Parts: sequence; structure tokens; C-alpha cells
Amino acid sequence: MGHLDGKVAIITGGAGGIGTQISKMFAEQGASVIVADTGADVEGRMGVDPSRVNAVVDDIKAKGGTAIAAVGDIAEMDVAEGLVRTALDTFGKLDILVSAHGILRERMIFNMTEDDWDGVVRSHLKGCFTMAKFASIHWRQTRAGGRIIFFTSGAGVRGSAGQPNYAAAQAGKIGLMLSCANALGRYGVTANCISPSASTRMTDRFREENQAIQSGSSEGTDRDPKNIVPPIVYLASDAGADVTGRVVQVQGHRIAIWREMYAEKTIYSRTPVWDIDTLFEVMPETLAAEPDVLMPPRRG
Repeated sequence: MGHLDGKVAIITGGAGGIGTQISKMFAEQGASVIVADTGADVEGRMGVDPSRVNAVVDDIKAKGGTAIAAVGDIAEMDVAEGLVRTALDTFGKLDILVSAHGILRERMIFNMTEDDWDGVVRSHLKGCFTMAKFASIHWRQTRAGGRIIFFTSGAGVRGSAGQPNYAAAQAGKIGLMLSCANALGRYGVTANCISPSASTRMTDRFREENQAIQSGSSEGTDRDPKNIVPPIVYLASDAGADVTGRVVQVQGHRIAIWREMYAEKTIYSRTPVWDIDTLFEVMPETLAAEPDVLMPPRRG
């Protein structure tokens, strides 16, 4: 018996490095899976290619699972709505939405074009909005509950020098997730984010100290995308009903819960508005006395 028996799941980016593993493991755990993807390249510039999506579906079916392919750009409202309708028409319900889609177009902020910015924010952030919108309409009407799982990144909290578009989108997804958690809890819907670390086509584009293993040789290592999936299965299951509004980091064999931003140190004024001269005197001795409070450690 699987932990997702009888569930119906949409996996956007379901033919990507991590998305493929989610699609396959969800099916192994008993879910009927809609594998949604464009099949495009990492930068999202090569149009639609159904071959990778169909390959994932064929593999699931060959192993006795239930899956169908959906090829299209889910950042388009009609495509997202149609995808939810496909789940309802084919399987009669929708239980889980995992948004694992996204593209990369790296540039420093002074070199970034409007197309670089719009394309990445549209894919990552708008694509999460469109799918959550139409899934939540169904869950609000049925009161049957549901699961929303977005993908985010440390870039959205700490920033990434060459990825201002990507960093902004990842931070936006955390805010969207929190909004969904607050708005949809009354309907039995949970919303969470996964912050993954694994070797995929995206990470193959750059090298980091902890990224010595490329995607083609990651199987069985701590960089294997399969490592990301077990906590996603938990969040998507009935057992995960009490976890909402959280960012879950999965790195190798390590799972952690992020703590939301909070005030590390505080100074107060006895008057409603700080006197500017007084503040200039106090800041160097209080908040600005410890540089890490105002400036996070540089990485890279």
C-alpha cells in the first residue's frame, strides 16, 4: 500500500530532473499523475518538445503506474485552467499540485534584459499563481482539501549575484505560498515550499564548491534528485495535513525547516518619529555595531 493511494496529482515541470523523480515516485506510491511540462531547454527558448514528457509517462505505465502527459506553458491562464480540468475530467478529482517547473537565464543586474527578467519571473512565479488559482477554485468548491507544494531556493532569501530574476521569483514564491496557506487552510488545503539541492540540468550550468557532481553521474550520491522526493511525498499525503506555511529544505540526506525572517535586534524611540540626529548617534552603537545584522555574509 502506497502513501498516496487514490490521490490525483499534477506535477508541473514533471519531466525535469527533480520533476521526473517526483512523477515516478508519486506513481509508485499509488497516485495517478499528470506529468505537465513543455519539454523545452533550461532557458525556455526552444519551444515545446513532448518527447521527454511522453518518456516519463511511458516509464510510469511500464511499471504499472497511472499517468498521462500534458504539454504546454502553464504560465498561460487557459493552459493552467485546462490542466486542472484535465485532472477532473480524467480522474474525477485533484488532490495534489506540485509546481517543480522553471527556467534559468543568468545575467548580472546591469546586463539583464527585459526578456531575461520577464521570462524567468513569468515561468517561475506566474506559473505557480496560475496553477494554484485554478486548483484552489476546485478545492474551495468541494471542501475536499488539497496540497500545494511550490519549489523555491536559497537564492530567494540570500540572493544570487548573477540571478536577480531567479532570486526575485523564488522570494515571490515563498510569499505566494504563505498567502495560500493563510487563505486556503479553512478549506483543508495546505501550502508549503521545497528548497532542494541536487544535480540537474539547471545546476549543470554552473559550478559551486558543493556542486562537483554533474547530473549524469549523481545517481546514488547525495546529489541524486531522488533524495528530494520523500519529504514531498510526506507533505502531499494525508499524514502531512498539519504542515502548512513552511519552507522545507532538502539537501542530500538532510531535511530542515527554515525559520521565517524575524527581528534579531531592536531599538526603540520614546517619540513617535525617530529624531534623525539621535538615530545617527545610536545606530553605530547598536544595530550597526554588528555588521552581520545589517549585511548578511557574502557567499562566493
